[in-house]
Amino acid sequence: MSHLKPEIEESWRLALDEEFRSPYFESLVDFLKDEKSNYTIYPQGADIFSAFNRTPLPGVKVVILGQDPYHGHGQAHGLSFSVPDDVKFPPSLRNIYKELSDDLGMEIPTSGNLGRWADNGVLLLNATLTVRKGDAGSHQGQGWEEFTDQVIKTVSDLRAGIVFILWGKFAQDKSKLIDTSKHFILSSPHPSPFSSYRGFFGSKPFSNTNKILIDNGLEPVDWSL
Repeated sequence: MSHLKPEIEESWRLALDEEFRSPYFESLVDFLKDEKSNYTIYPQGADIFSAFNRTPLPGVKVVILGQDPYHGHGQAHGLSFSVPDDVKFPPSLRNIYKELSDDLGMEIPTSGNLGRWADNGVLLLNATLTVRKGDAGSHQGQGWEEFTDQVIKTVSDLRAGIVFILWGKFAQDKSKLIDTSKHFILSSPHPSPFSSYRGFFGSKPFSNTNKILIDNGLEPVDWSL
């Protein structure tokens, strides 16, 4: 998987150049080569950096942070919480859609593909960008977290007025990487069925994000899908 490095949108490639040259990233590439020779890994190679390719750094308005790609067949396509068209909604995404409908009065979308959000400035970032088929968390601790922590810091350092939507403790622990003097954080419990009724439902992340952006003279996000 040595092709990993160049297959990323130019603004990100330039901003993250030092990461791609670093020893931990070389080790990560070696790990992924070995994994791919022995297992099926998700998402497919061309989709690993989809979040970056759909949402260039200068266009980021919002960051939604997930943890791992989905590990079921056909689910992961490089955008956190998203699945391709015609794939059944995972439980967390179903709850995100319920809150979207309650918050903005929208019909629940018929597709679980969040690509339109990505194209409208929502960086749908997972902390770990690959996973072994059927084995949740199998690529944690191999270097991806170091890389994506640097992505969060890069957005924090190089941009201003970004809304970071942090669902659940894992995402909220990343708040230490964000300069809150120039960015905004919206936190709530995770949309997972295990925690959604403890404060995710009713948190209105979509309308609250747009209120923050508008109040600060920035373009709101079109959340329609």
